[in-house]
Amino acid sequence: SSLLNIGYFFLQHFYNELDINSFFKTVTSGMKNEFDPNQVNRFLTYSRILHPDSKYGTHQNLSRYYEQPDFDYVHILRTMDIMQDHYDEYISHLYSESCKIVKRDTSVCFYDCSNYYFEIETDDEDYVDEVTGEVIKGLRKYGPSKEHRPNPIVEMGLFMDKDGIPLSMCITSGSDNEQTTAIPLEKQLTKMFKGKKFIYCADAGLGSLNIRNFNSMGGRAFIVTQSIKKLSSSLQQAVFNDTDYRLLSTDKPMTIQEMKDFDKSDEKNLNLYNDRIYKIIPTNKAFDLGLYEEKLCKNGSVRKVKSKAVIPQKIIVSFSRKMLEYQRYIRNRQIERAKKLLKNLDPDTYKKGPHDVTRFIKRTSSTKSGEEVTNIYEIDQAVIDEEEKYDGFYAVATNLDDSAKNILEVSANRYKIEDCFRLMKTNFSARPVFHQKRERIIAHFMICYTALLIYRLLEKKLDTYGTHFTVDNIIETLNSMNVANIEDMCYMSTYTGSEICTSLNAVTGLELDKKYYQPKELNKKIKKFSK
Repeated sequence: SSLLNIGYFFLQHFYNELDINSFFKTVTSGMKNEFDPNQVNRFLTYSRILHPDSKYGTHQNLSRYYEQPDFDYVHILRTMDIMQDHYDEYISHLYSESCKIVKRDTSVCFYDCSNYYFEIETDDEDYVDEVTGEVIKGLRKYGPSKEHRPNPIVEMGLFMDKDGIPLSMCITSGSDNEQTTAIPLEKQLTKMFKGKKFIYCADAGLGSLNIRNFNSMGGRAFIVTQSIKKLSSSLQQAVFNDTDYRLLSTDKPMTIQEMKDFDKSDEKNLNLYNDRIYKIIPTNKAFDLGLYEEKLCKNGSVRKVKSKAVIPQKIIVSFSRKMLEYQRYIRNRQIERAKKLLKNLDPDTYKKGPHDVTRFIKRTSSTKSGEEVTNIYEIDQAVIDEEEKYDGFYAVATNLDDSAKNILEVSANRYKIEDCFRLMKTNFSARPVFHQKRERIIAHFMICYTALLIYRLLEKKLDTYGTHFTVDNIIETLNSMNVANIEDMCYMSTYTGSEICTSLNAVTGLELDKKYYQPKELNKKIKKFSK
């Protein structure tokens, strides 16, 4: 195509405001490079948002951009090596510069992990240093995956602020326990914040006792999802005990039974249907410090016992009629699928899974003396009844003294970090990953992280301006903003005006809303970005 894209100018505006060019000038000041690593990183970032492809595919299609960047594929690999060598400085630089673009609300830091798969059949072997004897664990390893893919994976840990803008990330081996990634990355975050206090917020899988203990010090706090099924019997009894519940909106006393029985078809009860009731259950967890103290026994002997500390915390339990009905609707559909499966069940291939519909099928084996075993498959009503006990309930553990309403509102924003992963995986095609070397794999995710940050900053500016658009609409608009060369006299835009284009021009001041552009006009716009 002879068309040239200028929609990336909007992305370039935010890339320039992050002052990434100065970062590369600093880290390459002692090098004699024959290429500009900042230019390479710029177009790798733009392409990750607009036309996600392999690094080689990106290099082959650089001609679609107005600037017509000129660098070799080997320069892409060299730039990625430079980025990985200065990983911590790069992430810290992006955070500090982003604070100059928008006001970062770091009062709450959300954390989550996700896996990225590779199209390979074997994982990386661990490497033992011959001199030091240090064992360097392979990065691409087999591990648990929600997609049940039989591929090696790596794990990304991601922190974001209250507005859904990324703060920091880490890349670890796919076989690592995700709970071990939180505290090291949080320590780096604390350095970036220069000791500023914040609230750690995560789901139940990232709320271990160690993590809660760490966030009970240094002025930090935590809000983590608490599994009701994993509570002790006494705490579960307190949850299901239908006393001390109150409406979240008015703090008026209310019972679980009243929430289940009201007529939801009555318009007067609409607010109640959208409301929740809650209860606060004080609980303290004993934490193993890894230390021992001497204890004098009655017989006069002295023995060492583990020293434990107590983490002050409470559990906020909420119940929603709407959530109860939604969960039962989903389960009833699963039960119907299980019943259909029973009609043509093949005993040789039957495997009971903990999360799929086969969990509702039980096998009863019976035999008479000297006869073969007979298996009977049927719906397991006991499993259904056990699951229904927890329908509508939701719990969080925290050491904050804030109101239950505020704490639950904070926890409800965890969906934004899931949206960050969805954006990288779906829109930016961050997976599968085809790089082989550890350095290039990490650099690949640094580029994806930069693309995510720039896109979120763009979204934040649009929200401040008072407009909101879907990811697909924004990317489609940027991709469609092409110009055609009219006999080297001027460039004619092949796109028409839109609400998105108007808003982007308003927040960046680029004025890319004309029918015709003089070459010097467009060159002037990009000149300040390439300094």
